[in-house]
Amino acid sequence: MADKPQTRSQYRNSKANNQPETQKSTGKGRRITGNVFKVVFFTALFVAFAGIAGGATMFYTYAKEAPKLTDAKLRDPLSSKILDKNGDVYAEIGKERREYIEYKDIPKQLENAVLSTEDSRFYEHDGMDPIRLVSAAAGNITGGFGSQGASTLTQQIIKMSYLDYTNKTLSRKAQEAWMAIQLEEKYSKQELLEIYINKVYLSDGVHGMETAAEHYYGKKLKDLNLAQTALIAGMPQSPNRFNPFTHPDLAKNRRDIVLKLMYNNDKISKSDMEAAQALPITDGLVDEATRKQKTYAYDTYVDQVIDEIGDKYNPFTDGLTIYTALDPDAQKYTEKMLNTDDVINYPDKKFQAGVVVMDTTTGRVQALGGGRETAESKKVSRGLNRATDIKRQPGSTMKPILGYAPAIEYLDWSTAHILDDAPYQYSSGQTLRNYDSGYLGEMSMRRALYLSRNIPAVKASKEVGYDRARDFANNLGLNYKEVYESTVIGSGEASPIQMAGAYGAFGNGGVYNQPHTVTKIVLSDGKTEVNMEPESVVAMKASTAYMISDMLKDVLTQGTGTRANIPGWNIAAKTGTTNYDEAVRIKNGIPSDGTPDSWFVGYSPRYTVSIWTGYDEPNKNYLSPSETRIAAYMFKAMMEHLVAGQKNPDFKKPSNVNEIPVIIGSNPITRAGAGASGSNISYELFLDGTVPTRTSQAEKKESDTDDKDKEKDTQTDAEKKAAEEKAKKEQEAADKEKAKKDAEDAAKKAQEDADKASLQAPGGLNASYNAATKTVSASWASNGAGVTYDVSVNGQTQNYATTSISVGGGSPGSTVVITVVPVKDGKRGSPASTTVTIPAEQTQPNNDQQTTPPAGDTSGSQNNTNPTTNP
Repeated sequence: MADKPQTRSQYRNSKANNQPETQKSTGKGRRITGNVFKVVFFTALFVAFAGIAGGATMFYTYAKEAPKLTDAKLRDPLSSKILDKNGDVYAEIGKERREYIEYKDIPKQLENAVLSTEDSRFYEHDGMDPIRLVSAAAGNITGGFGSQGASTLTQQIIKMSYLDYTNKTLSRKAQEAWMAIQLEEKYSKQELLEIYINKVYLSDGVHGMETAAEHYYGKKLKDLNLAQTALIAGMPQSPNRFNPFTHPDLAKNRRDIVLKLMYNNDKISKSDMEAAQALPITDGLVDEATRKQKTYAYDTYVDQVIDEIGDKYNPFTDGLTIYTALDPDAQKYTEKMLNTDDVINYPDKKFQAGVVVMDTTTGRVQALGGGRETAESKKVSRGLNRATDIKRQPGSTMKPILGYAPAIEYLDWSTAHILDDAPYQYSSGQTLRNYDSGYLGEMSMRRALYLSRNIPAVKASKEVGYDRARDFANNLGLNYKEVYESTVIGSGEASPIQMAGAYGAFGNGGVYNQPHTVTKIVLSDGKTEVNMEPESVVAMKASTAYMISDMLKDVLTQGTGTRANIPGWNIAAKTGTTNYDEAVRIKNGIPSDGTPDSWFVGYSPRYTVSIWTGYDEPNKNYLSPSETRIAAYMFKAMMEHLVAGQKNPDFKKPSNVNEIPVIIGSNPITRAGAGASGSNISYELFLDGTVPTRTSQAEKKESDTDDKDKEKDTQTDAEKKAAEEKAKKEQEAADKEKAKKDAEDAAKKAQEDADKASLQAPGGLNASYNAATKTVSASWASNGAGVTYDVSVNGQTQNYATTSISVGGGSPGSTVVITVVPVKDGKRGSPASTTVTIPAEQTQPNNDQQTTPPAGDTSGSQNNTNPTTNP
């Protein structure tokens, strides 16, 4: 507020004290006479209005009950502005939208317009104006009804600040008169005008004329022309009726009345009045789309901003300027991906998702997708934010966090560390299974991770110790009190934003930054800045983060996440699906391959993207095998959009990490020699002091030859001959034994390959619709002798010994989902799925939907089949 000028009483006293002595008594007498006249007038008016005797006494009684004047009632709460990463305002929040302007900054043109319309004798009365009561009545006849009101500007402030507008009782009118006189004694005229201009309501949730100028014209008050100023000044009488967006004709009529009043009060010339009245009411108005976008855009992101600062400041009342990390381009694309079919073809309207886009190095959240819009969600302010609020089982995305990263951190494991994927039991004695119910034997930690095997992950966590694994996870923003075998493979709970923070630390050299939207706040004084960036925490060694990232790259190139691969880009990621408790599944009629949750979390050195997909009521709706892949498609689309046109940095390898070629499947781990085949080599990561010393056979043979050459120089001919003879016999025996073992191994491997092939996802699965016979036909390649097939058609499963089926039914426009699972010796293999859409006009078969994978491609469709309750 401006520096406080003199109040009316101070002004009168100073004038009286400066008069000659002979005039003082005369002036005082005049003031007494004037005050007596006012008291008599108001008392008479009150008595006449009340129609009862003793009106003056009642006036005094009512006035004593009036609320006390307080500055807090006059100073209204201020709304807060939210800025994106570019410094542009994209939202304004608060109980009332209000931008304060001080008296010294109020344009004289606006002051003239307001006073001409609301209170032309404002600088002459003491809060109540008997002359205005009469002139207002006459003005409404000559200038048009509603041209002037009877209340002074001071009375209007009292009504807005202290009294109930709707209360028309005698007591309220008496209190209003009494408080208006008091207000004039306490505040200067300039202060009162400043309060009024900042307090009045002007429709659309807007309070204050400076805010109204921004809302309706996109300008400051000082930049408005005469016609625009007149509209703003005239709106307080009936804000909604005079809203130029919704009632342009009424708004123009009101504006022209204000201009006429300004002319009548000699504030503008006749030519100025006529020129302003000739302008269309739409002159300078912002378009409605821009107005709504600026005010209401990005609700999900704004919700998170409010949540982050709500316990520190009140964004609804404190008049904050809030700087955030929002990237408008990323946010718009996120909303487009969720709420249109331009990017993803969703199965139905109930299908939901939560999306987080975060800066990997800072933890700043650049975009949030709180869910797909539905008719219900559009009606709810601050509804469920699935990016931040939900807690769902994260599935296999927990394996790096609770299993492999702690093993590297605490046990110095290499990426080639051997783990046995073999039958295993929970501590309760219950069998722990992989998603395919099979076992692959010994394998490297790298392969176990990118193939998402359950048993190796649990074994890794157990060797670390579940308490240490829990502490490791909690350093990454998770909140686990206890960790069990089932927690390692995803039976705990997490939100998409928590998973983004945890995975972001892997991409940031082991440094964890809590995901956040707000970077700083500037308080209402415009000067005080508050840093809102959370402190960074070293959650793990840089070597651990790099080794996990290097392994997670393979998920996209040869593991369960190949659908999301962006060739040539350095991106690490992990899939995650969950399963139903068997009792819940059977009770709700959910098929064995139904899934409640599907995740895809990944990162590049610059961006981290976390995606959850599923249904709000998972016991009523479930994900089919093909629908579990949607999270991967969303991740790929989002990441491709983010990295387009940018450089492709890689994760920085620490100096204590060594990349060594090793023989695949070797145990103990063996370095590859010079003659080793490239297809048998895997480049693995070892910490200093753990690099394998054992080398492959090809290199050993070369070393043995060198040793024999040395012996040749020192041995006698007789000794050499005897040694060669002995060596020959030993070699022959060894060769014979080796040949026998190789034959046995070859036979065993052939059988294993045959068994494995028989349970692979059936290849060549395709389906079509025959409009003539109204049937759906499907066929697939055989997996070999002795294999039957569980064929599921829209959840109904039947076993077949053939490699083709034909089924009837289905209505025009519906989609038929067909899943084929090979079965041999009681074991079920990997599924293959496809879909057929029956045309609305049954004329020709339709192509598979977007989410249908290439025939036989089952990567990413894995599903944990372990109990999710703690043992």
